[in-house]
Amino acid sequence: MYAIIATGGKQYKVSEGDVIRVEKLDADVDSTVTFDKVVAVKDADLKVGADVAGAKVTGTVTEQGKGKKVIVYKYKRKSGYHKKNGHRQLYTEVKIDKITV
Repeated sequence: MYAIIATGGKQYKVSEGDVIRVEKLDADVDSTVTFDKVVAVKDADLKVGADVAGAKVTGTVTEQGKGKKVIVYKYKRKSGYHKKNGHRQLYTEVKIDKITV
């Protein structure tokens, strides 16, 4: 059984027991989070739309952190313009506990 959930502007395919990294959520470590935006659920057959209106996916927050640094380098030739910048995206690691339809 798996579900497709939407959070942080992205969609994730999850099953029970999976560990996923999503965009930063306001939740403490070892707290429970619920994903209400369920796009699809597949158990025996695929359910989408109104069939999954009451579906929920619950999980436990295992870690809050920062991802690897991404270097952003801007450069314009012949003008002497260059700018180097770095970015580390915040993330929340969630272990999926239960999928309810």
